[in-house]
Amino acid sequence: MIPDALIAGSLAGLYCGPAPDPGAIWGRWNLDPLLLAALAALALGIGRSWAGLAAVAALAAAFVSPLCALSAALFSARVVHHLLLVALAAPLIALALPAKVPRGATPLFLIATAVLWAWHLPQAYDAAMANMGLYWVMQVTLLGTATAFWRAVLAPGQPTGQAGLAILGAYMQMGLLGALLTFAPDPLYAIHQWAPLSWGFTPLSDQQLGGIIMWVPAGIPYAAFGALVALRAWRRLQGRPA
Repeated sequence: MIPDALIAGSLAGLYCGPAPDPGAIWGRWNLDPLLLAALAALALGIGRSWAGLAAVAALAAAFVSPLCALSAALFSARVVHHLLLVALAAPLIALALPAKVPRGATPLFLIATAVLWAWHLPQAYDAAMANMGLYWVMQVTLLGTATAFWRAVLAPGQPTGQAGLAILGAYMQMGLLGALLTFAPDPLYAIHQWAPLSWGFTPLSDQQLGGIIMWVPAGIPYAAFGALVALRAWRRLQGRPA
């Protein structure tokens, strides 16, 4: 556990930190020039398609909007932040930069799952939230492994059944992690020990809300991309371009 005396200082030094008070949240846009330049470069690279533009918008919502600052305060906001990376930006990037050759999704599913679960271990999560460099390692590995998984799943020519099962498995592991967080009897993350109180949450209720978001609403993007896979299969049966 991180000593209480260090928690406030850790959050103050976090990217998009310190944790905001409710009255100040809408003024906490992140206009980091390096971040904006990176998003602009990404938009130039993949923004020629609707999926590319939507991916950049999802990343902007995660890192530029007040959600970034809110995620320093609330674990539930951090869950939304992570879902924007792994369940929205990553598959959209995969559509904008499709794999040329289908490949097995199972190894990439296992890697992405291991990375997601590892970063939600209390020690790893608290360490990443307390250290700027480790924080960015968390973000890059979550987005990178998820993008590799989705590129395999959404690759043209990937068998529909395999793609559908991979998407179902990805949602099931996300839901299982969410259920474990929802029913945990105690708050797990020391870094969120105090800030939720300013927002009307206890640390445990904030954690439970985050778990529920992982468990239920997180299924919406997985269902949407599963429907896209099914639509592609239907178009192929009709002899139309997928």
